[in-house]
Amino acid sequence: MHFSAKRICLAVLALCLFIIPVRADLWVTGYYPGYEQSSLVASNLDYTTLTHVIHFSLTPNTDGSLDITANSLTTARVADAVAKTHAAGKKILICVAGGSTFYGATTNANLGKFVTNLVTFMSTNHYDGLDIDWEPLDSTIVKPYTNFIVTLRAAMNAITPRPLLCAAVAGEESMIAGIQNQFDQINVMTYDIGGPYSGWVTWFNSPLFNGGYRFPSTGGLIPCADTMISNYIAKGVAPGKLGLGVAFYGEIWQGGSGGTSGGGVSAPRQTWTNAPTATGKGYNTIMSTYYQTNLYHWESNAQSAYLSITNANPTNNMFISYDNEPACQGKVSYARNHGLGGVMIWELGQGYRSTQPKGQRDPLMLAIRQSLATPLITDSKIVSNKMQLSFATAPLGIYRVQWTTNLFLGPWNPLVTNTSPTGGVMQVTDPMPMGQMRFYRVRTP
Repeated sequence: MHFSAKRICLAVLALCLFIIPVRADLWVTGYYPGYEQSSLVASNLDYTTLTHVIHFSLTPNTDGSLDITANSLTTARVADAVAKTHAAGKKILICVAGGSTFYGATTNANLGKFVTNLVTFMSTNHYDGLDIDWEPLDSTIVKPYTNFIVTLRAAMNAITPRPLLCAAVAGEESMIAGIQNQFDQINVMTYDIGGPYSGWVTWFNSPLFNGGYRFPSTGGLIPCADTMISNYIAKGVAPGKLGLGVAFYGEIWQGGSGGTSGGGVSAPRQTWTNAPTATGKGYNTIMSTYYQTNLYHWESNAQSAYLSITNANPTNNMFISYDNEPACQGKVSYARNHGLGGVMIWELGQGYRSTQPKGQRDPLMLAIRQSLATPLITDSKIVSNKMQLSFATAPLGIYRVQWTTNLFLGPWNPLVTNTSPTGGVMQVTDPMPMGQMRFYRVRTP
């Protein structure tokens, strides 16, 4: 069971108040590409919020050797990221990412060398584990992927302390369920969900929900993070193994004609005759280049933010979908509410705004940290001889307020369970008049 980032026990006796905080056990795993290290140096990572850093990335060659330069990793950058992360008391893993070259590297002839190269690179550079990002996952991948993961895990098990093995996944739920015990984290890439494909509509990059919306072309439900996570759980993956993807980037849809929009897409759920384009851009770029308050919209059904830009020339219209602070906080609440292991961020550099004053450069990380800190007591007082508690909440958070007369033996009795759709301060009053000592606590499911 996942508890809130703060579990608060309150005892009222002679108007005395006692607070006992407890940290949450959700992981916050963030990808940190080598090519971001010049603009986001390792010392500026938000280690207060992060639990794991995934250094991105090695690339496999078809013969089982490793390309260590494809994503601008250098000896100096590897050493710096590992040293800074360990100095902060956090774990750092090295990622191996790629597509078709994995097939050659995992053949019977090359698998042994490939695994040895990965484990050697990890150990020599003092990483705490490996992250596997083999894309795409489809039916052709099942046998080689499974064999690779089992072989790699066995080799890593020979090392003390035991290194972590994580994976970034999308699809092939049955395969992942069958090998879930090989992994410490299975992070679901719940982003890049929409695109200008045949029969599609304009849609969000990383929506938490689909709001029941169906494709006009097929009648099928449009994808969302909730469906992706639910599919893994339905196939038998333990919720505590799963991480929910948080996108520190968005997609800019532009152009197109015909269909719902007439000319140039500018909002979600629009069809087209001539397809628009969709281009990924980091949160920092979206905010510095495109954001204006009069362009901003919030889609509560999808729990996603977007900008709607219209111009005299419709080909310059834009629909910009991205995760903002409330979207990030809602995903933390979703992970808690569904008993997931944590959240995964792609990628840290895209949310870092180096031109902003110190303390305002990482707003999405700050939002995640604030949501992890809830519920947080803000006030307690006696009103009309009844105890009134106020505590900070995160969007979509579910909070269970309980009371007991014995802090150590219980039992804990339900007072109220509330959902906070938009976050903010929640207020709860105990209907029983003051007369006996009561302890209170607030928990998330």
